[in-house]
Amino acid sequence: MQEADVANVLRSLFMVSLKLGAPALLTAMIVGLLISLLQAITQINETTLAFVPKVLALGAALMLAGPFMYATLSDYTLTLFDRMIALGGQ
Repeated sequence: MQEADVANVLRSLFMVSLKLGAPALLTAMIVGLLISLLQAITQINETTLAFVPKVLALGAALMLAGPFMYATLSDYTLTLFDRMIALGGQ
């Protein structure tokens, strides 16, 4: 395995990690920002007000993005196995 192959595998690993983490992280960030803005406007300082909507939004985001995340991880795993088989045949 050449250095370029290792770099390519690491690059694809980081892209898959980004694709898998982005839906949950972006949802939590957007909902947190909106709740913080609402708390700043109304001057309500309640911790459960920030926690409950985030949990609900994260659950909805993961339900919606779940098939995409599964397909991405499955494709990456199959690609890695194909590369291992190709290296074993050399």
